[in-house]
Amino acid sequence: MDKTAIRHAATVVMVRDRDTTPRILMGQRGATAAFMPNKFVFPGGAVDAEDALIPLATPLQPDCIAQLSHETDPDVIPSLATAAIREVWEETGLILGEAGAWAATPPADWSSFASEGYLPSAAGLTFVFRAITPPGRPRRFDARFFMVDAEEVCGDPDDFTHACDELSHLQWIALDEMKNFDLPFITQVVTAEVANLIRTDTKPQTVPFFRNDDEQSLFLRLDGARP
Repeated sequence: MDKTAIRHAATVVMVRDRDTTPRILMGQRGATAAFMPNKFVFPGGAVDAEDALIPLATPLQPDCIAQLSHETDPDVIPSLATAAIREVWEETGLILGEAGAWAATPPADWSSFASEGYLPSAAGLTFVFRAITPPGRPRRFDARFFMVDAEEVCGDPDDFTHACDELSHLQWIALDEMKNFDLPFITQVVTAEVANLIRTDTKPQTVPFFRNDDEQSLFLRLDGARP
């Protein structure tokens, strides 16, 4: 695998208690991780080839798809939502899905999810940010950030017993306590955007896009219109 290639990725900003004291689910990456060691991050990761084969019980909303479509192969878009749901399951043990039986035997990465009796669902996902990792980093991702309310979780949002060990110290962090944690720069930027959406109680009409390439860095906004 070319470790310098830019890979599609999906990240989930899960919000809880937005009407009182909003909190966001985060965990700490390991000290030996090649990408962002020791940092507190949202659950997420690269899109896998098998994600394209996984049917969603409910797809992304049309406005979400339109905003994701900027400079993106339409065939990739469902995989972004699927990867987001898979990463949440793997890294936190929480399920974003709908009760139901799988029509076929799921791939290995999805077997434990399927065994819980659920199909993945993108019903609650809202696209809120896109960022490409700057050049020169050990890993580069074209990451799409999705916000989702903890009420979409099937089961107890405090039950992390099925989580893998990729993220430690999983916890719900209040927005006003974020300054006490070691966060990557992009995580700080996304958190500020999410905090504004929570404060105004709105869905994004345009989505920020922090685009980094070898020539320049641009901060754009995606309005859903195809270029």
